[in-house]
Amino acid sequence: MFFSVVIPTYNRLPILEKCLKALEHQVYENLVTDYEIILVDDGSTDGTIPWLENHPLEFPHVRHFSQLHQGAAAARNLGVEWAKGDTIVFIDSDLVVTETFLQSHANRLAQAQLSSGKVFTYGRVINTANFENPTAEPYKITDFSAAYFATGNVAIARHWLIEVGLFDLQFQQYGWEDLELGVRLKKLGLKLIKCPEAVGYHWHPAFSLKQLPQLIDREIQRGRMGVVFYQKHPTWEVRMMIQMTFLHQILWGTLSLGGVLNERTMAGLLQWLIDQGKSQLALEVARIFLNWYNVQAVYQAYLETQANSE
Repeated sequence: MFFSVVIPTYNRLPILEKCLKALEHQVYENLVTDYEIILVDDGSTDGTIPWLENHPLEFPHVRHFSQLHQGAAAARNLGVEWAKGDTIVFIDSDLVVTETFLQSHANRLAQAQLSSGKVFTYGRVINTANFENPTAEPYKITDFSAAYFATGNVAIARHWLIEVGLFDLQFQQYGWEDLELGVRLKKLGLKLIKCPEAVGYHWHPAFSLKQLPQLIDREIQRGRMGVVFYQKHPTWEVRMMIQMTFLHQILWGTLSLGGVLNERTMAGLLQWLIDQGKSQLALEVARIFLNWYNVQAVYQAYLETQANSE
C-alpha cells in the first residue's frame, strides 16, 4: 500500500509541527510500500507555508498546497485530487500519531480485504490538553466515538472516495462534511473496521472562559451545517445526529432553563471548576448551554430554508 496522508490545516502551526514530525517517524515493515503527507493550507495567516518551506530537510515526505480559506471539505478534496497513493488517510492537523500508525492501518485493511474489498479503517482518537507530551494521555471513556466515518483518523482506498464524489462543498462552515460523506459510503456498502492500534492524540488547549465565544460560534455553525446535512439525507437518523428533534429541544431547553443558564450566568461556576484543576469537567458543564445554542441554530436554519422554499 502507498499511503497518502491528507491533512487540512488552518492557523495551527505550533501543534502542526508536532503532527508532521510524528508522521515523519513512521516505522513499517510490510504491506506499506511508501507514504506521502499531503498538507493543504486553508488560507492560514500564521506563517504555516513559509515555515514549512524553511524546513524542507525535516519533512521529506511532505507535499504542500495552498488555497483561499474555503473550509476543510474543499481542502481535503484538493488533497485527494493531488494524492499519489492508492490509500488515503485523513487526519486533522492537531493530531499526533504513534510511530506504528500507518502500519496498524495497513494491517487491519489487509486483513479485512481478504473477505471484502468494501472496507475502511477507523483508528482511535485520544483527546489531550498536554502540549509538551500529548502521547502520554491515557484512553478515557469520553474518547469513545460511535461515528461511522470521521476524518480525525480514517484510512480508505482512494477509488472509493472518487466513486462517491468526495466531500460536498456546500459544507463551508464547521461540521458534518465527513459524516455526510459517510452516509454515501454506507449506501455503497462499505464496512467500518475499527483499528484501535492506529492511535492519534488530538490536542486542544485546556478549557478556559476565553474560548466560549469561539465554542458558541462553532455550535451555531454546526447547527446550520446540520440542516444542510438533513436536506441531503432527510432521515430520522440524521435528525437525531444533528439534534433536530423535540427530544433535544426539551432536553437542552430544560437543562439550560430555556437559556437562563448561559456563558454569563454560569461563568462563576465554570471558573471555579477551572481553578480547582477540573477544566474538562467545566467544559462538560458548559455543554449544557452550548448544546442549547446548537439546537436553536438548527431550528432557526431549518425555518429559514422552509421560508426560502415557499
